[in-house]
Amino acid sequence: MLRHRILSALVGIPLIIVAVWHGSLPLFILTGLLMILASMEIVAIFQRIRLYLPLWLSLVSSLLLLILTYIYRDAVWGVAAVPLLFLILLTMVLQYPGFTPVEGAVTLLSTFYVGLFVFLYLLRLLSDGWIWLIFTLVGTWSSDTLAYFIGRRWGRHQLVPVLSPGKTVEGALGGIAGSLGAAAVFSFIYPFIPRGSLLFLGLLLGVAALLGDLVESAFKRQAGVKDAGDIIPGHGGILDRFDSMLFTAPLVYYYVGRFIIS
Repeated sequence: MLRHRILSALVGIPLIIVAVWHGSLPLFILTGLLMILASMEIVAIFQRIRLYLPLWLSLVSSLLLLILTYIYRDAVWGVAAVPLLFLILLTMVLQYPGFTPVEGAVTLLSTFYVGLFVFLYLLRLLSDGWIWLIFTLVGTWSSDTLAYFIGRRWGRHQLVPVLSPGKTVEGALGGIAGSLGAAAVFSFIYPFIPRGSLLFLGLLLGVAALLGDLVESAFKRQAGVKDAGDIIPGHGGILDRFDSMLFTAPLVYYYVGRFIIS
């Protein structure tokens, strides 16, 4: 298992770093690919509990959100809400009872959940955006990695046993330590960034990573599955690997825009 995790990281991380470095079209395409794969996974998850979301609708909704992000940047959430809602309601009217109001509501929820991937693209558009995107990636990976190893080695006290029995208080603290450590390293590499603000961001990032992980655990627990998919050996699916980042990327984007480069 650990060997598979390491091999997947050795293949996947360089590809992500190249897309981050180039930004623009390569990162836009990578974000779109992640959203497509994540949409397929979440549709499959809800099918396990007899909620049948049309795959085509989930894919169209996610890609529409990405395209509107390219046009409107972070104003996309207000702009996209109405057309996405109308698209889902129209589908419900045309396909009822094959597509019910409950499934429509779940489709909207899953679209906005998967839509959080757009913040990977938005981060790159900030001033010195490649630094902030790398910080998000490194901080999140550091948090996940230390939480995993410390939880396995010293974890004794369950954090939320009903939701995720494997999560421990010790692992959660280790994850926060990992993101703080990453922030400390970045503060020395980039001394022009206010150290206090960066360290506090590192602390918040560790908390956000944990919450992102727990949110995906709630989806999987409801469906009775261990992993969202199996596309990444040793990690599971796209959502299993990027669940934390769906929370950390928006956090870093808004925090940096408000408190560091404002």
